[in-house]
Amino acid sequence: MRLFFLALLLMSGIKGTSQELYVYTEPASNMAARSAGFRLTNFFMRRPGTQQFKLMTAPEIMLGVSKSLMLHGEVFLSNRNSGFKADGGTVYLKYRFFSEDEVHSHFRLAAYLRGALNNTHIHQPAIDMLGMNSGVETGFIATRLKNKTAISAGVAHLYAADNSRNNKFYYGNSNRHAVSYSFSAGRLVLPKEYTSYDQTNVNLMTELLGQTNLATGKTFLDVAPSIQFIFHSRMRVDLGYRFAIVKNLERTSEDGGLVRLEYNIFNAF
Repeated sequence: MRLFFLALLLMSGIKGTSQELYVYTEPASNMAARSAGFRLTNFFMRRPGTQQFKLMTAPEIMLGVSKSLMLHGEVFLSNRNSGFKADGGTVYLKYRFFSEDEVHSHFRLAAYLRGALNNTHIHQPAIDMLGMNSGVETGFIATRLKNKTAISAGVAHLYAADNSRNNKFYYGNSNRHAVSYSFSAGRLVLPKEYTSYDQTNVNLMTELLGQTNLATGKTFLDVAPSIQFIFHSRMRVDLGYRFAIVKNLERTSEDGGLVRLEYNIFNAF
């Protein structure tokens, strides 16, 4: 499995074009204004040193409020503990505050805010607002599109709150703060030429995803190659695999797969 996705990592360097739709991160661009989207993301998380995988499923609703403002709501369900149950959810708000558009290129900047509530046991000193921790994440994203080749970078501050009275962040108050960072690049490999919006698009991309605890300086850095299919310009399927190359900051899972289904409705409201 890992060899297959390493092959995708190498293939993403071939000549091609790209769309601004990443699998593990968001670009500075927003979804279309007055549109709605529905996602179902499945994370398969491998326990370190074993071949056992835990499943986390995340249904998500997305709203393109305007060309500059986007809102997401997401719920997390998993079988990490006893049975399969809801662990929590997040609300994500992104505002694009700068756009410089030219023919076949643009540069965009956005700020975002994520609030997370979670009721599960805290298993790791690494902070994860997507199904692990309660807290707040604030960040900035920059995205450059040139001749349909998209590159994006992001940085964010993470603050981990207690998950509940019985599920406290027991790693110490000084360890509640971390900085996360990402770099994403992708290319459209099919079709070679556009003739219709009904053509199936195939995108290859690679993302670097990292985090550093501000108190201890401990860090993890992951590589996440993925492949993406877009059907009729509104249906999307993502397949990805994420694995660690720097492992100083402890986590309950250092690698795992992702399968996502998405459907968008334009001019929904």
